[in-house]
Amino acid sequence: MRTPMRLALLGTGVALAVTTTGATAAQAEDGGSGDITIDKVVVNGGKPVVVGTTEPVSFKVAVTASDDSGIARATYIHAVGPKPNYAQIWYDDGDITCVEASATTSTCTGTLTFDPQAATGFVDNKAAATWKLGTLVSANDYDYIHRDAATTFKVQRHSKLTVNASPEPVTKGKTITVTGKLTRANWEDNKYRGYTDQPVKLQFRKKDSTTYTTVKTIRTNSTGNLSTTVKASTDGYFRYSFEGTSTTPAVKAAGDFVDVR
Repeated sequence: MRTPMRLALLGTGVALAVTTTGATAAQAEDGGSGDITIDKVVVNGGKPVVVGTTEPVSFKVAVTASDDSGIARATYIHAVGPKPNYAQIWYDDGDITCVEASATTSTCTGTLTFDPQAATGFVDNKAAATWKLGTLVSANDYDYIHRDAATTFKVQRHSKLTVNASPEPVTKGKTITVTGKLTRANWEDNKYRGYTDQPVKLQFRKKDSTTYTTVKTIRTNSTGNLSTTVKASTDGYFRYSFEGTSTTPAVKAAGDFVDVR
């Protein structure tokens, strides 16, 4: 029996943005017997899994399968990272719970953990890519189905974004300088590093409003820093907003209030 393994990320964090794909295409791969099918695979509820540079992050995987005799168990579920930065995490049938939805269909659920401080495994920043989610499910009549890629999910690098608007207070019509920084987890030195040459929106919300509007879009410099100027017009909050990329999730800075007099 396999025991759960935590994935080491060179002392760094991982963000897993999950994209659930249909099981039908994946069923052309690997092996099985009888009429058992994998109907659906959901990783982390279909939402991104974001991991920083220190804390382990656990996420649920749910595999729904059907057979005319009913589902007996899911023997294992595992995640496989991209080569050459290859790593795997497993959990076995002792950690997987199967619940019947009907006489023929069950959903088997377990938890995988990505631990940036673990001492096993190997990945670097190239792990911000598409991963495969594999599984083996058995039926009560001993039919089985094995898929190395029952679905796929994406690994992303956790991001942070700051903002500072000054001076505070400021005279109406004068210049406000808005600075900030966009960083993301670097899995090779366990630190957050600036995200270079990325478009970031400067947004403003009036004091009594609940809605931000975009003032302009600027790009981060070679160290991830942001800086631009605007004219002071009314009390309100400035923030930066980053829409994300395939390797890095979207993030918004908390609004910084400016008192205009």
